[in-house]
Amino acid sequence: MTSPQPSDLSAHIARGLSDLADFVAIESVSAQGRMLPEAAAYVTRLLEAEGFVVREYPGTVAPVLVAEAGSGPTTLLIYNHYDVQPEDPTELWDSPPFVLTEKDGRLYARGVSDDKGEIISRLAAVRAVRERHGGQLPLRVRWLLEGEEEVGSPSLEAFVETHADELRADGCWWEFGSITPEGRPVASLGLKGVMCVELRCRVAESDLHSSLGAVIDNPLYRLARAVASLRDDTGRVTIPGFHDTVRDPSPADLAAIATIPGDGQAVRDTYGVTRPLATGPDYFQRSNLLPVVNVNGWSGGYQGEGSKTVLPAHGSVKLDFRLVPDQDPEQILALLRAHLDTQGLSDVEVVELESHQKPARADAGHPFVVACLEAAREAHGLEPIIHPSSAASGPMSPFNEFLGVPCVAMGIGNLGGRIHAPNENIMRVHFEKGVAFGVALLERLGRGL
Repeated sequence: MTSPQPSDLSAHIARGLSDLADFVAIESVSAQGRMLPEAAAYVTRLLEAEGFVVREYPGTVAPVLVAEAGSGPTTLLIYNHYDVQPEDPTELWDSPPFVLTEKDGRLYARGVSDDKGEIISRLAAVRAVRERHGGQLPLRVRWLLEGEEEVGSPSLEAFVETHADELRADGCWWEFGSITPEGRPVASLGLKGVMCVELRCRVAESDLHSSLGAVIDNPLYRLARAVASLRDDTGRVTIPGFHDTVRDPSPADLAAIATIPGDGQAVRDTYGVTRPLATGPDYFQRSNLLPVVNVNGWSGGYQGEGSKTVLPAHGSVKLDFRLVPDQDPEQILALLRAHLDTQGLSDVEVVELESHQKPARADAGHPFVVACLEAAREAHGLEPIIHPSSAASGPMSPFNEFLGVPCVAMGIGNLGGRIHAPNENIMRVHFEKGVAFGVALLERLGRGL
C-alpha cells in the first residue's frame, strides 16, 4: 500500500483537530500540578477507543501510561508527554492559551506543539491505518506517555529500567520534530544531555555599605570570576578534562551535517540575534556535536531603579551544561568543582538543581532509522534533513541504555512555533503532513524492517 496524502485523510485530520481542541483545554501544567490526572484520563479514553490496552502507573508528579495494540513483524515504541509549560505571561498571548485558535493557517494554544499536537497527529495516523486494515494494526505499537517531562521527567529513568520487558521494541518514535519553511521534514537521531547547576557565594551575614568594598570581597565579583573561567570567547568550555570523553563524530554524522542546508541565518533572523558564535559550516557541527555551558540567570545585590551603594552579602548564578556522548553528568560535576578549587574559588558552592539527563544518539545506518527516513520521503515528497543530534535535551538516554532501541525524533513543529512561550503554535498543513507521515511509517514497519 502507498501512503495516503492529507487529502485522503481529511476525515481523520478533522477528527484529530477536534480531539486536539479538547486536549489543549485540559490545563495539564506539571510545574504547578494542574489537571494532570484529567489529562491522563483523557489520553486513556482516546487510546482505549482505538483498541489499546492501557496500564496506568503512579509517577512522582503525574501518572505514567503504557498502552499496547496490534501485532506483526515489528514493534514500534512511541514516547510522548501530556504535560505542558505554564502559560505565563498571559498578557502576551494573542488568544486564550487553553483555547485552540486558528489564524492564517496556524493553530495556537499552550501544548499545541509541545506535545499534545504530536500525540493527536500520531493517534490520527493510528486510526487511519486501522481503518485500512479492517480495524487492526499490522504491527505491535507500544506507547509510553508521561506527565512529568516539563519538570525533568523525575520518574522516567527508573520506570523504563523497571518496565523494560513491557517496553521492548525495534525502535522508538520520539516525542517531537519539525518541518522547515520549505516543507522538508527534519529528523533528529539524538539529544544532548543536560546538567543544571547553581553557583552560590556568600561573604557576610547581611548586605554592607559599598564603601567597605575596599576591604571586603564581593560575592558577585567572585561569581563573575567563576563564570568567566568556564569558557573562552568562542564559546568553547575551558574546564580541564571536560572534552576528554567526547565521542568523535562518525563518518555518517559528518555526512549528514554536510547536507543540512543553511547556516543558522533563519534562527538569527527569527530572534534578532546580534552576537552569533558560529555561522557557515561550523553552525550545525557545533549545535549537533559539541557541548556547551550557558548562563541562565544571575541574582544578588540591588536590582531596583536608580542606584543603591551596597556590597551584597551573597549572590548566585544559574548555569546549564549541554553534553554530548560520552560525557557523564556526574563526572562533569566533579570536574567543575575541581576547576573552581584550582581557580581559588573554593568558597563558591556548586548545587545541582534538578535531575540531570545523559546524552543519547542513534546510529544513522540502523534499519529503523532508515525506515523512518523512507517514510518521511514518502509522506512529504521531499528529502528529509538529518541531524545526528538535536541541540536540545530530553530523557532519551534510558531508552538507549535499558531498552537498546534507537530513537528518531520526527514531528510537526516549526521554526516559529514558540514552544514554552506565549502564542505557541503549529501550522495546520504540518499537522496534516504529520498524520500522513505516521501512516507511512506504520505501514512500512508493518511490512517488517
